[in-house]
Amino acid sequence: MGNEPHGHEPFTVEEEGQAGVVGAYERILRRHKEAVHALTLIPVYLLASLVLAAALSPAVGFHDFCTRQSMHHLDLARWFWKGFGLGGGFFIFGFTLTMMVPLVNLCFKPFVKPVRGQNYSTRFFAWYVHNALTYLVRYTFLEFITPTPFNLFFFRLMGMKVGRDVQINSSNLSDPLLITLEDRVTIGGSAVILAHYGMGGYLILSPVVIRKGATIGLHAKIMGGVEIGEGAKILPGSVVMPKTRVPAGEIWGGVPALKIEHKEEQKA
Repeated sequence: MGNEPHGHEPFTVEEEGQAGVVGAYERILRRHKEAVHALTLIPVYLLASLVLAAALSPAVGFHDFCTRQSMHHLDLARWFWKGFGLGGGFFIFGFTLTMMVPLVNLCFKPFVKPVRGQNYSTRFFAWYVHNALTYLVRYTFLEFITPTPFNLFFFRLMGMKVGRDVQINSSNLSDPLLITLEDRVTIGGSAVILAHYGMGGYLILSPVVIRKGATIGLHAKIMGGVEIGEGAKILPGSVVMPKTRVPAGEIWGGVPALKIEHKEEQKA
C-alpha cells in the first residue's frame, strides 16, 4: 500500500541504557525533567548568544562607521547615514549569521543521526542544538533570502542534500541534516518539512526523502520518515503523516494525505 513503509526501518533504533556519567545524568533528567531541562538550556542559550555576538560585530562596526560619517552633516543627511547604518547593518548581520551558524553546526553534525528514544535523553542533544542553530537563522533572517540561491546555500551548508534546480519557497524546514531534496524538487510557499515526530512517549528522528521532480504544495506538511516518489505531487494544505510512502507520479491530498484518483482511473 502507498501509505505503508517499505521493509524495515534501519534508522529507527531502540534506546539502550547509558552507563557512567551520561547514564547518571539521564536518570536525573527523567526524574526531574523540567528543572534539569531548564538547566541544560543554559549552555544552548550561551552558545546562541556567542554566535549572535560574532555575527553582530561587523554590523555594529558598519553602523559605527556610518555614524562617524554623519557627525558633520546637517540633520537630514545625518539621519540618512544613521538609517543606512542600521539598515545595512541588518543585512550584514544576516549574511554573516548564515555563514557562521553552519560553521558552529559542524561540531554537532556527526552526532545527528536517525534514532528512536525516550523524549528526555542525551541522544537528542546534538539534534536539539542543530535545530536551535537552524531556527536562529530561520527566525531572524531566513525569510529575507527565501526563495533565492542564498537559502539553498544555507541549507546545503547545514547538511541538507539538495539537488540541481531545486526551489525552496519556505523557511519552515527543520532537521536539515535529515532531509534530501533531489533534482527539480519544488517546495511551495510556507510548506513545512520535519524529519522528526513524537509517538507514544518516544521521539523519533527519521529522514525525509523527496525524489526528482516532486512538488510539495503551498502550506503542505511533510513529517518524519516520509518518502515522496519521483514526479509526485502533494496538494496545498495537505498533511503527509509519518512513514508514508507516496509512489512516483501520484497526486496526494487531504488531512491525512491520501491518493487522489484521476478521472481516467475512476472510469476504468
